[in-house]
Order: sequence, then structure tokens, then C-alpha cells
Amino acid sequence: MESVGKNIDKVDSLALSTGRAKFTDDFPLTNPLHCKILYSPYPHAEIIDIDTSRAETINGVVDILHYKNTPSKLHTTAGQGYPEPSPYDTVLFDNKVRFTGDRVALVAAEDEDTAIQAVNEIDVQYRIVESIFDPEHSMDINSPKLHDSTRHVVIPTEYDPELNMAAAVDISIGNVEKGFIESDFITEQTYSSHFASHCAIELHSVKVYFDSSGRYVVLSSTQVPFHARRIIGKVLNIPIKSIRVIKPRIGGGFGGKQEVFLEPLAVLVAKRNKRSVRLVLTRKEVFISSRTRHPMRIKIKTGVKKESFINSFEINALMNTGAYGSHALTVLSNTGSKILPLFNKINNIKFTGRSVYTNLPIGGAYRGYGATQGYFAFCQHLDILSRKMNDDILKVFKSFHIKEGETSPVFEALGEGKEGVSQYIKSCKLSKCIDLGAREIHWYEKRNKKIKVGKTKVKGVGVSISMQGSGIPKVDMGSASMKMNEDGSFNLFVGATDLGTGSDTILSQIAAEVLDISTDNIIILSSDTDLTPFDVGAYASSTTYISGNAVKKCALKIKEQILKAGKEMLSGVLCSVENGKVIAQEGKTSVSFEEIAYYTLYSANQFQIQASASHFALESPPPFIAQFAEVDVDIHTGKIHLVKFVSAVDCGKAINPNLAEGQIEGAVVNGLSYALCEKYIFDENGKMKNPSFKNYKIFSTLDIPEIKTIIVDSEEETGPFGAKSIGEIAINGPMPSIANAVYDAVGVRIFNSPITAEKIFNKMKEKK
Repeated sequence: MESVGKNIDKVDSLALSTGRAKFTDDFPLTNPLHCKILYSPYPHAEIIDIDTSRAETINGVVDILHYKNTPSKLHTTAGQGYPEPSPYDTVLFDNKVRFTGDRVALVAAEDEDTAIQAVNEIDVQYRIVESIFDPEHSMDINSPKLHDSTRHVVIPTEYDPELNMAAAVDISIGNVEKGFIESDFITEQTYSSHFASHCAIELHSVKVYFDSSGRYVVLSSTQVPFHARRIIGKVLNIPIKSIRVIKPRIGGGFGGKQEVFLEPLAVLVAKRNKRSVRLVLTRKEVFISSRTRHPMRIKIKTGVKKESFINSFEINALMNTGAYGSHALTVLSNTGSKILPLFNKINNIKFTGRSVYTNLPIGGAYRGYGATQGYFAFCQHLDILSRKMNDDILKVFKSFHIKEGETSPVFEALGEGKEGVSQYIKSCKLSKCIDLGAREIHWYEKRNKKIKVGKTKVKGVGVSISMQGSGIPKVDMGSASMKMNEDGSFNLFVGATDLGTGSDTILSQIAAEVLDISTDNIIILSSDTDLTPFDVGAYASSTTYISGNAVKKCALKIKEQILKAGKEMLSGVLCSVENGKVIAQEGKTSVSFEEIAYYTLYSANQFQIQASASHFALESPPPFIAQFAEVDVDIHTGKIHLVKFVSAVDCGKAINPNLAEGQIEGAVVNGLSYALCEKYIFDENGKMKNPSFKNYKIFSTLDIPEIKTIIVDSEEETGPFGAKSIGEIAINGPMPSIANAVYDAVGVRIFNSPITAEKIFNKMKEKK
């Protein structure tokens, strides 16, 4: 291959490195209104009245929005497929606030300072009502109810506001209770994972202006331009044909920008005032009002037969969706659907999940999407069982993980918010990943050895394995179109959204490979709802697999047209495409792509060489990963020193190995930071006390240990040139790997994240 599998520079690398790439807030607007939002200071209250008279008298204030003067159409902010599998429990502004940070009003003014001043002059009368912060008690009969069951809501599976239940999932395979009875022993344990912010460096940003025809042009740092257009239209009753959404370069998303919670506000201000609009959040606003990783409590119960390992396996998951049910069903579903098939030799399985409302920040899409929380529990539990059975956990992993040619009934029983689809694994090199990762970390030389490091530290190693997916089968769809230019170059139009992941480059490589040309001859345009074809956007690890297949199909159609024209020019001989030329089969004559373009556009039987194609999948081939952590733990303080982290991953054929490695390492650092130091701190009223990078700690370059990434090629026959996904999977392993390594070092388990020195110290103290 000439393009696929090669480390080709990112197509936007020069623009990004020189500062020429434009992000949403870099685009100038003519005479825009600047918007600022008033947020609730209370976790749960009814708005008795709102008085904006003082704010309206401030010079430069143009408009103020609140529940009395805005549409009250129920919707979800989750940018997912339609109809969205999240409860429609949100309006633009409500007469009830449900968490500290819920929006109350919006001011549009001639400048930002005036807008901030006016926000502070709005007088709101609240009637404070009882709050619920503990998800364990959210479904109690006497708990305060966040949402009114008399309001019409589009209802997902078992939505019940009377129980504060946003979603529920129940599947059962085999006979779990009988399996427990037949087991030699039973192990039960509870694991808890915490809130986290996406911490994308670019803030949530929206700009709106009118084109020459009076249509709304929305510039947004969004992962889902087409979903954003649809939601704007439905919430504001604006025809979709009147809305154009453009995603410029984007400074990180990680799932947080899959939410459509700012765009309708900005468009509504533009609609009411016939002015361009700027709405950009501050870092504090992102922390308190956008979206978080869903906290989750997971109880695992396993019945074990000594001769056959796990006989019965039960997971009970309780997910805190916060004040609104964005992604409440799908994230919860993924906790089961992305984990349970991995050990497909277990005959008796039960998964019970509940997603509940609390008066805390809203959970949403976040890289890993339920799998991250689930693997924290699953991989620790397997480490516990392996030690109890005195088995080598790597041997257990290799014996029981799903393999090529195998399936799992879970695939069909549970999908992402609905029933899944039956599928067989066509590519899996997980056992090889385990072996290569173990060799790199020197597993057998360090495991259970309690090696002393200096006077106070003890070394430990831990491991995790995981699988993810490649898009959502029968849901996700991507499209591409191409046209040929006179110089033999090609315009490639894709709806797929590049978040900095390099998908523009990957898709260009796929098109270039089909046509046997350099990627320099592919001019790609992505994420403009007027110019590019439909694509669901960047989520569910779908872009390379779904959008890449669409690009490959489209390029093959282009290739057919080129061959047909070349054959005409070469007097009907058999031809092939090689290195930007159509070559006669005997190899004596050829015509260049440039000559073909001029021929088809100007000479005879003129036509534009162009094509379009779409792709959706009936399956979601999982990537697989084995991840290893080496830590030194101080026995006097509990402090963890991360020494090394290894990831060995099967993502099919890596279209661009350097970019794949970058995705893995970015996810690893994201996961290490989440595992060790990120934490929302709330006061007694559910208000976040640390909404800044000064007090909400994330990893910097000084915190990063030695990281080793090993890419293990497999061949996924359903993927473009054998590719599967890579974007999410590597975030799943850091937390369980570190937890297992800590136990290996000092013999204590941390079941509730983050894994801090204080927790380790207190556990060691209890143990003594």
C-alpha cells in the first residue's frame, strides 16, 4: 500500500503549528451581540418570579431571555441519532432549576462586560425545595422528584420520573441464580467511579450570523453538526433548510461537545434581534454547567467453579445522570454491552442498570462512554478472583476472552440503548497484545515480587484488558462525495467531524489509496451541513470504520469513471490505475489523471467525474487492548509514583500508525489523570467548589510516566483496508491497571476512584 499504513503528516499540521487554523471564536463577526448566562445558585428550586427591569435599563443591553419569553419545547441536548434514546426532559429555560449551575436567564448586550453587569442585576425569587444528592436514595418513594410526570416526555425504556429514573436496562442470559447455587464459592464487591470534566482546551463556543439570503449560519465547536442543525430547528421551530452549521477546527471534544445545549440559545438571540451573536463559555462555566462523566456504582457478584472459573456473573449498575437525562440510557447500556461479551465463556449472565436523577451536574457523553466505569470494576474483580484461585491472571485472560470466529449472546441482547445485533468476531489479536505488553513491562519478573525501591517504596504491576466498538450497528451512518479537478486532484467532502483526532487525514489516506495517488492530491472539506453530505458526527468510535467505508466506496466509484474515460482515450484496451495514471495493460501507453480530467470536462462526451456514497454497518467490530501499569507506592504516605504504562492494542489495520499511537497515548494520559487526580468537590448544596484548573487537577507533561504503545495489526474484513476504531478504547485501562498495581505493591484495594494517596494510606493503616 502507498498511503494506508503510512505515517503521513496530518493534512492540517502546518496550519495548526503556525497558528493559521481558525477555531470558532477566531472568526470575526460584524457588530455582534455578546451573551452571558445567569446560573442558579441553588440545587433545587422553583422560580416564583424573575424581574429584569434593572438589567434592561443598563445602556447596551439589547435582550434578556428567560422562561417567560422563550419556547418551552421539551427536548434532549444529547446529539445522538434520531429519535434520540434520551428522555426529552429539557427546555431552553424552565421555571424550575435542578442543580447549582442550571441556567436561569441569558443577557445579550453590545459587549461582554455589559452583559456580565446586566446578569448581576437580574432579580430572581426562588422557592427552595428539598434536594437529592445521593443516587442510592434517588429512587426512594419519599425522595424529592426532579421532573414532573404530567409533562409530555418522549419516553425511552422504563423512564419513570416518579422514581427519579431516567432509564433502565435489564438483560439475563442463562440462569444466574442456579449458577450461583452450583458454584464452589461466591465473590461480591462494590466499585464506584467519580465525576470528571472533559477539560478540552477550547471552550464551548458558538457564533451565529446571517448569510445573504437571511439564513442562519452557525459556527460551533461541535462534534455533531448535523444533529445540532436538527435540534436547533426542532426546538426553535425553524426550517432545517434555513440553518447551516459549520464546524471549524476544534480544540478537543472527548464527548463533551456532542451536547447541543448552547447552539439553540445563540440562534434564538439572533432570531429575535436579527443580529449576529457570540456565546462563549468561561472555564468556570464549562465546569459547572456543561457535561461530565457519569459517576457510577457497580456491584459485581460472581459464582466460581474451581475447575471452570466463572460460572455465574451478575452486574448491578447505578448511574448518576445528574439533573437531566442526557445519554442516560446509552451510557448505562454500554457498561454492559462493551464488557460482558469480552468473557464469552460465561453461561449465566445478568445485567441490571438504573440511571437516576440527582440535583448534581449533568452527565453526558465522555470518551469510553460507560465502558470506562465498567472496566474499573470488571478488571479489578478478575484480579481478585485470579488471586483467590491462585491463577495467573494473564493465563485467565487468554483462556476466557472472546476470539476470532466466536460470538456472545450479549451482542444480540444488548446494544446501545436498545437490543443489539448478532455478530461474530472476525479479528482479534488480544492474546498477542497480552503477551507483548507483559514482555514490555517485565510482568513475570515484577508480579508478586514486592520489590523495594529505595527505603520507603514498593513496586507493583497491574493489568487490564478491554474491548470497545466501531460505531453503532444499524444506527450510525456516514457519507462522502468526491469530484475531480483539471490537474488530477480531487475534492473530498465528508460530514465526518475531525476533533483534532486526524480523521481528515485518515479519510484522505483511504481515498488516496483507492486511487493510487498521493494524499497531497486530496483536498478535504469536512463538517459543513450545506456543503458536505450527512454524517452522524464524531462519537461511538465510528469515524474510521463508518465514514472511512463511505469514503472507500465513493473513491471506488470515482476510480470506475476514471478507468472508463482512460479506456476511451487509449482506444478501448484493458487498463489499470497506477500512480495517478491509467495505464494500458500491455504497459506501453498511458494517460495521466490530468489528461483524463481535461478530456472529460472539455473534449468529448463531457461530464464531471464525481460520485457519492454512504455506509452504515450491521456490526461493530471491537478493537482490543491489554494495558499494564508499573507503580512504586510509598508505604509511609500511600503516594503513587507512576513508573511506566504500556498499551498493546489491536485496532485492525492502522491507517496511519503515528496518528493511531497519538490517539492511544492521548487516551492513556486522559485515563491516568482521571484515575489519580481529577475530582469534583461539592459543598453541602451541590455547588462545585473547584471549577478551575488551579484546583481541579489534571495531568501535565511533568506527571506523565514512560508510555509505551504497541500496535498489533489484525485484518478486519468489514473495515476500510482492514481498519477498526482506536479513539476511545485506551482510556478504559489506566484506572483498573493502577488499582491492581497498587494491590500488587502494598496489598490494599481501592474500590472507589480516584485512587489517591490518602485512600491508600488509610487502607494500609486499617490493614495494620
